[in-house]
Amino acid sequence: MASVQRIVPCLWFDDRAEEAAKFYVSIFRNSRINEISRYSEAGQEVHGRKPGSVMVVSFDLDGQSFTALNGGPQFKFTEAISLQIMCDNQREVDHYWEELIAGGGEEGPCGWLKDKYVLSWQVVPKVMLEMLKDEKSPRAQRAMNAMMKMKKLDIDELKRAYQG
Repeated sequence: MASVQRIVPCLWFDDRAEEAAKFYVSIFRNSRINEISRYSEAGQEVHGRKPGSVMVVSFDLDGQSFTALNGGPQFKFTEAISLQIMCDNQREVDHYWEELIAGGGEEGPCGWLKDKYVLSWQVVPKVMLEMLKDEKSPRAQRAMNAMMKMKKLDIDELKRAYQG
């Protein structure tokens, strides 16, 4: 029996969970839809969903398990929670940035974006974490100042600022 991931983020959608899961799976390698559960007649007086409509989609993104729930319009995503993508190089930063804003997403500051489902993401070059770890260093301060002026993060520009 396969082990089950102990902590699985659940993403609440009004009624686009399957569409969103398919979108995310198309962007990340080693990703797949695992299972789709559907609403039944049971509990319909509470959930109000048509029997047979998608309730929950279980999916993996690059080995991380997620659940997408069609729960209705009561709750919306906010920037209070985001998913971080740790990138090895600019090619990865560019790939995830462009794919996630495609179809109606929105660029934000400092490597943040919202996808077309309004879920917040941070597309982060790993090298930036090294540059910023000593907050008192003039190099880190220069890199931080450069980052604060960017939307999509540019590794070469961050390195230039860091080097002075």
